Amino acid sequence: MAMPFTHYLRVRYAECDAQQVVFNANYGAYVDVAATEFMRLVWPGGYQTLLDLGMDTQVVQLNTGWKSSAKFDDVLAISVRTKSVGNTSYTLTLEFRNHETQAVVAESEIVYVMISVQSLKSVPIPDDLRAKLEVGAPDQFTNHAGI
Repeated sequence: MAMPFTHYLRVRYAECDAQQVVFNANYGAYVDVAATEFMRLVWPGGYQTLLDLGMDTQVVQLNTGWKSSAKFDDVLAISVRTKSVGNTSYTLTLEFRNHETQAVVAESEIVYVMISVQSLKSVPIPDDLRAKLEVGAPDQFTNHAGI
């Protein structure tokens, strides 16, 4: 079985709060970074591919549940999978693991809607982009952690 796309990220000091763990709101930024790197591999050309088609995406839902905490200098392995692809929207699931211990830190789900850049209204996901989303980016990774 193929491994999901994984983005490696090292927790920076400024991302931690007074409790010395990653501040909860920073997980939204982590989701965005990992999803962006995932899409860069899924759609060659990444974000520019959408703009060239006169399209963009908007986040309409983001949920995160925590199982444990991440701390300064931890390396997070963030796996990204396509959960579903609808007519105008798609859903990604992300799992955050401590790279060293493999403990699950958090799980997120994000829903994007494809829109026209001109009208800002939802539009159907083109068939070629849909097919690539359904495949995902198995066995690929990006490393921003320096490991």
